[in-house]
Amino acid sequence: MKNSDEVINFRMAALPAVYVLETKMPDKIINNLNDYMDEYRENKNRQSMSSELVGQIHKGEQLLLDHNEPRMIDYNNFVTMLSAEYIKQYIATGNPIDCPKKVEIKETWSVHSYDGDYNPMHDHNTQSIMGISTTAWTKVPSQIGADALANTDSYSLYNESGHSDGCITFQYGRVSTFDTKRLVPAQSFVMTPEVGKLLIFPSWLQHMVYPFKGEGERRTIASNLNCWDIIDENEKKTKKS
Repeated sequence: MKNSDEVINFRMAALPAVYVLETKMPDKIINNLNDYMDEYRENKNRQSMSSELVGQIHKGEQLLLDHNEPRMIDYNNFVTMLSAEYIKQYIATGNPIDCPKKVEIKETWSVHSYDGDYNPMHDHNTQSIMGISTTAWTKVPSQIGADALANTDSYSLYNESGHSDGCITFQYGRVSTFDTKRLVPAQSFVMTPEVGKLLIFPSWLQHMVYPFKGEGERRTIASNLNCWDIIDENEKKTKKS
């Protein structure tokens, strides 16, 4: 920028807010999960998670899944490995943490949503102070995000666009839509479900899922992971003495 004959140097500093890791699960994991969930939904002894979750799932159901089920093993290993990687990448951005962490799954559940079902704004909790949460999709109706997938800039809550129907929204501030009059950027972002897409994020991050219209099942599998402190043997001895 130049003011008369004087050059003024400046930069716009973007303030870091939050990181979400996005990846794709292998087809083998997707198929194993769907096979297990299809079978489990027919089990009269299946365990509902509705009393512990905020989801307004009236036509579908929310089920606690069994970690020890053989068809869950590859999924367990995949999300545990990538949750540990999330912490490594977080540190790599210049954000230190107090000590190394051991990541382990606390619980995993499935959400089977249909026309009109939705999930209001919420966050997750873990037994450890630091917690990681994940969400992934193994079935997605074709009408969800159809327009938005063609144009990633088309997400809008205005003009009844419908682009956010069935999508997940992450909220990391007070403002969900931008306000150009006050120079306020949107402090939320929308992500479109896709079969196999896996998202990993800190458990404190608030999020919600809009309802969708039409046929089909929106099938989600979600996990909470504890991040326990790892204290080396020398440090343990020092603390004891």
